[in-house]
Amino acid sequence: MSIPTDLKYTKSHEWVKSEADSIVSVGITHHAQELLGDMVFVELPQVGDTFSQRQECAVAESVKAAADVYAPISGEVVEVNTPLVDSPENINQDAYGSWLFKLKPSNPSELDGLLDAAGYQKVLDSEDH
Repeated sequence: MSIPTDLKYTKSHEWVKSEADSIVSVGITHHAQELLGDMVFVELPQVGDTFSQRQECAVAESVKAAADVYAPISGEVVEVNTPLVDSPENINQDAYGSWLFKLKPSNPSELDGLLDAAGYQKVLDSEDH
């Protein structure tokens, strides 16, 4: 699976997509959903919740394990993908098309510290050894 080059990434396997009005969408990577297996449940934050960078903010649960999802940057939740609650398997089918929530960054410069596709590939390569 190729890693989309228009996204930013974290070492904890979240992806970030810049949207209009400085909003960012957040999801888990293809690699993360592959490790988890068949998704059975997602616990999403509430609109209005605020998080610091790297703070736990959601949970992705599969038949094998539950994994915390961390805020890739600090900000306020402005939208959640509520259809995922009823259809978490959408993450398995299209990890990069199934965002979990959208954040309004409180410190947009934190985006500069995230990984690009090549940097994320290096993280994956180092985990394989």
